[in-house]
Amino acid sequence: MSIVIYHLSILNFQLSLINSQLTMITSAEFSISNTDYRKCPTGNFPEYAFIGRSNVGKSSLINMLTGKRDLAMTSGKPGKTVLINHFWINNAWYLVDLPGYGYAKISKKQREDLKRIIESYILMREQLTNLFVLVDSRHEPQQIDLDFMEWLGVSGIPFSIVFTKMDKQSATRGNANVEAYKEKLLETWEELPPIFLTSSETKQGREELLGYIDSLNQELFG
Repeated sequence: MSIVIYHLSILNFQLSLINSQLTMITSAEFSISNTDYRKCPTGNFPEYAFIGRSNVGKSSLINMLTGKRDLAMTSGKPGKTVLINHFWINNAWYLVDLPGYGYAKISKKQREDLKRIIESYILMREQLTNLFVLVDSRHEPQQIDLDFMEWLGVSGIPFSIVFTKMDKQSATRGNANVEAYKEKLLETWEELPPIFLTSSETKQGREELLGYIDSLNQELFG
């Protein structure tokens, strides 16, 4: 092995160690729950919020990302999250678990209340750095997801798309559904937002998601 190749190998190894340290979650703890964005934690720490239709696997994804099995409550009953839940990560930033949208089996008033909670946080919370919109990879493009993303775009909200449950069908089927979403979005969008493919079971996408959050934090804090 030449000296140049050797040093490049050492450099790549060191960079991989740095990246793994940057994307590692060393502490994650519950901070606060509420229904009013004005009562969310004070300070200018960045917040990365997760949202999606009910039963999209949001709690499982949050637990997988943080490495804590019971950090976010999981349930077989869709629509369980009805509060803005803040989790304090690495003493540096917040992971925010938002209520799901599109859950029909609740009263009209409850739907209106959830809509108010979600929209007021997304539109008014200055600390919101990026919104991760979770989409179930098992399904073809759903109009409710497309409409929600369109609203985010019109509102100027920075967001990314996270396809969940990639392990629940064949890679061919999952990738086909992802491509269908891309094609549908490109009918009206000039550029796609960042896209992540994930599985809470296999931990697929964990490093990519945490690495993306870290890159945004690096931009904020240098």
